[in-house]
Amino acid sequence: MVIERAESFGLAQLHQLRGRVGRGQGASTCLLMYHPPLGETGARRLTTLRDTEDGFRIAEVDLEMRGAGDVIGTAQSGLPRFHIGDLEHQPALMAVARQDARALLERDPALESPRGRAVRFLMWLMQQDQAIRLISVG
Repeated sequence: MVIERAESFGLAQLHQLRGRVGRGQGASTCLLMYHPPLGETGARRLTTLRDTEDGFRIAEVDLEMRGAGDVIGTAQSGLPRFHIGDLEHQPALMAVARQDARALLERDPALESPRGRAVRFLMWLMQQDQAIRLISVG
C-alpha cells in the first residue's frame, strides 16, 4: 500500500490504513510518502508510525499531540470533559486503565460477564454506550 501525503493524515487514520495490509500470509509493505518540507507535527506522526505498531502507544502520542477530547465520543481533540482524571498528566493512571481494559477484553470480548455488564452499565451512565458497538472494531 502506498499512502501519498501521509503527513496530512492523523495518527489513527494512518494506523488503520497500515493495518489493512499484511493480513494474509504473503509479504506486504505500507509505504508512507510525504511532501516536503515536512513540518514538526507531520514528522512526529510519521516517526511514531515508523517506530511502533502498538496501537496503544500510537494513541498515547496522539493524545500528547492533540489533547484528550472525548475518549469515547464525538470530540476528537481539545479539552477533556473529565471531572476527576487528567489523562495528559496522569500517565500511570492511563497505563493501569490500558492493562485493565486489555485483560477484560481478552477474557470477555463481548462484555457479557458480570464485570463486562458492569462496564456496559458504566458506559451507559457516562452517556458513552454508543461506543460498545465499536469495541470489536479495534
